Amino acid sequence: MSAHGEPMMLVATDDGLFVGGADEISPVEELAGREVVALGRSADARWALVDGRELWNSDDGRRWAFVAKTPRRRASCVAITSAGLLVGTARAHLLRLDDGRFIQQSPFDEAPGRDAWYTPWGAPPEVRSISGARDGAIYVNVHVGGVLRSRDGGESWRATLDIDDDVHQVLAHPTRPGLVLVAAAAGFGVSGDGGDTWRWLNEGLSAHYCRAVAVDGETVLVSASTGHRGRESAVYRRRLDDRAPFERCQVGLPEWFSDNVDSNCVALCGRTAALGAGDGTVFVSRDAGETWACLEKDLGAVRALSLD
Repeated sequence: MSAHGEPMMLVATDDGLFVGGADEISPVEELAGREVVALGRSADARWALVDGRELWNSDDGRRWAFVAKTPRRRASCVAITSAGLLVGTARAHLLRLDDGRFIQQSPFDEAPGRDAWYTPWGAPPEVRSISGARDGAIYVNVHVGGVLRSRDGGESWRATLDIDDDVHQVLAHPTRPGLVLVAAAAGFGVSGDGGDTWRWLNEGLSAHYCRAVAVDGETVLVSASTGHRGRESAVYRRRLDDRAPFERCQVGLPEWFSDNVDSNCVALCGRTAALGAGDGTVFVSRDAGETWACLEKDLGAVRALSLD
């Protein structure tokens, strides 16, 4: 929490890391001008991937220190899980931080279906998001390769979604074991049994190509557009267990964003919500997404955003 009792906000951009609250943010001096690609949170630290090659951490969100360099492949995402701190990389590999160095996780290299993973443009797939669940399960989203689940600390993996659902973010509910959410080209997906079965809940979305998902308590936020080019891009909200459709967040936001609000760029903590756009604009809400205000403009393109 910030000094004012509000959630602390971290904004990772192409031009550095910014920290603050729902009223103002300021640059982190140690990372000024650096490309910050991903953020993570553990019980006693915050984590950032810098330039796709370095892991940094901070105990207060304001003073940051280098931890370790990732070997060989560009890093794309970071999360704290039952297996420890995991980093996802290009070519769809997992690294685990062990005593200040990274170790490649060989069981994930043998995950079922790996030979079928792909990208539409022909490049190798990558790990796009990771989420550690309260019950110890680990969910890894490969783009494009669906969602893989481990219930034994990363020793074995099981595919839980069809590859062609094209998942862009996976997120385990922070307090409800077994409840898992995805933002995918197929829409907003929900599983109540740890990924064994899924439902697609797209009613109310103008289009169902989803990139980002955030949840806290009973509120869900998702970003959606007509496709990868981001046409008619917007953010939507709904109650998690209600049958009511999604509602588009409009008050204080552009009618449409010029591009997709990307994976990991929507955050929710209690009643405070935040979103970051590719043009470097950050918006905040204090009523769980009903109304919004612009917090900052002209940052570098936002790559990730967190509230805690």
